[in-house]
Amino acid sequence: MRPLPAMRPPLIRLTRRARRRLAADAALLAVAAAFAVPLLWLALASVDPEAGLSVRAPDAPSADNFSAVLTDEITFTPMLNSLLLCGAATALTVACAALAAYPLSRFRSRFGRSYLLTILFMTCLPITAVMVPVYGLFVRINLIDTMSGTILFLAAAQLPFAVWLMKNFMDGVPTSLEEAAWTDGAGRLTALVRIVLPLMGPGTAVVAVYCFALMWGNFFVPFLLLLSPDRLPASVTVFTFFGNHGQVAYGQLAAFSVLYSTPVVLLYALVARRLGGGFALGGAVKG
Repeated sequence: MRPLPAMRPPLIRLTRRARRRLAADAALLAVAAAFAVPLLWLALASVDPEAGLSVRAPDAPSADNFSAVLTDEITFTPMLNSLLLCGAATALTVACAALAAYPLSRFRSRFGRSYLLTILFMTCLPITAVMVPVYGLFVRINLIDTMSGTILFLAAAQLPFAVWLMKNFMDGVPTSLEEAAWTDGAGRLTALVRIVLPLMGPGTAVVAVYCFALMWGNFFVPFLLLLSPDRLPASVTVFTFFGNHGQVAYGQLAAFSVLYSTPVVLLYALVARRLGGGFALGGAVKG
């Protein structure tokens, strides 16, 4: 008898949809790796006394890099300046955005859409395009090298997009709740502070975290408007780790970066549960 021919394994043909799915997954993995590798280097280099540009596990992990940067001049004073600048500017931005978004949300006008589009367009303007006239203005009115002047400009720079976000969140609060407050004798400002803003707490938190994170990482504005070394925030004092001849203390830079990113991470962790809770309107509209 003639031997039977060997059975060939069946060819697996991927459908076009499956190929697209695999290509999309590969692209997402590449993007995830592009974000994960720098973070991995940051974590490893911060505990490596001989850290360089390459990603490698330290031979003998130690906390020497953190000990070197935990000083008043390098970390504590700049971090305190950053908290003061960003915290005050965020509070000012949220307050002004709420006051500006309320009439845009509650009153209808034929110029309302054009005004909102103008506000959105202002968010697209690069900050470098206005820094030269702003610097000249600050010199003329004696606001250069002052914390108050820098806070005002940081708040003004973030205000357009904050107004846009705040208005969209405020649209979700029913006006019937304000009308009930008006019936009890409350004014518009009282209704805004005691009714609208508490109900749109997640939206207010989103605006605050967004503004704080952008201000926290802003380097250009405080670098130009603040001249005294004792007033510089942490985003500017990162220059401390770069030498004059191309030498960089990579381990200390990584340790400082870990400490520098901690406040923003903690802020998001504190409000993350509230961000996912949605608007607290369920009990407010019953009855």
